[in-house]
Formats: sequence, C-alpha cells, structure tokens
Amino acid sequence: MSFTETAALHPFPTFNALMNSLSLLFLIIGFYWIKKKDQHAHMKAMWTAFGCSAVFLASYLYYHFHYESNKFGATGLIRSLYFVVLFSHVLLATAILPFILRLLYLAQKGLYQKHKNIARWIWPLWIYTSATGVLVYFMLYHWFPNPPT
Repeated sequence: MSFTETAALHPFPTFNALMNSLSLLFLIIGFYWIKKKDQHAHMKAMWTAFGCSAVFLASYLYYHFHYESNKFGATGLIRSLYFVVLFSHVLLATAILPFILRLLYLAQKGLYQKHKNIARWIWPLWIYTSATGVLVYFMLYHWFPNPPT
C-alpha cells in the first residue's frame, strides 16, 4: 500500500473535517440564537464552535507534524481553484484567531457592543474558514485524491 492510500485511510483528516463541520454548525446555531435575543444559548453555541475549532487545530497540527501530507491529485483549473481555496482558508484561519479570542473575552466581560462590532466582520470569516476547511477535505481526500503510485 502506498503512502497516499495510507494517508487517505487515516482517521485524522476525517476527524478534522468533522470538527470543522461541527464548528460551522454551531456558528450558525449561535447566529440563530443571537437573532432570537437569547444571549445564553448564543454563548453556549459560540463556545462550542470555538471548542470544535480548537480541537480541530490541535488535531490538524498533530497530524501534520507526525504524518506526511496527502498531495492534491487534480491538474489544470481545478488544481488552481483548490490552491486558491486552500490559501484563503489558511490565511483567514490564521488571521481571525486573535479576533475570535478577543470576541470571547469581550463577551465574558459583558462588553456586548464592542463584541457585536467585531463579530459583524469576524463571524462571516469564521463561517468561510470552517466551510472551506470541509471543502478542502473533500477536494483532497474524496473528489480529487492523488492516484496511488
């Protein structure tokens, strides 16, 4: 069995996609609850989204420090699209982390207006980052896997 087959069967990428999916789900649930003006339910959903994202990050880093990365198998335009999605995902995931931590801090301190002002910009970026994480997973491991050698 080649490395690519082994990597594709490894549980970490699927687990990581699940954590991104759950984060996305709880971000949407949190948005629903804040629109319903239920701050307590909103806070629980957003902390759960953060927890899923944190577990994803720890698992992702562990996987990439201990296993060789799978290679993207497609060529041409779809390969370019994949790298645009991947690059935007990684860039935004890195950039928004300090803002997410700030949002959680402001909410815990009861500084809701400041929290809301930042969340208007960060929430859609967090949604995009979670969704593109799942998209990258499907593109890399299911739709366009690297053919075995």
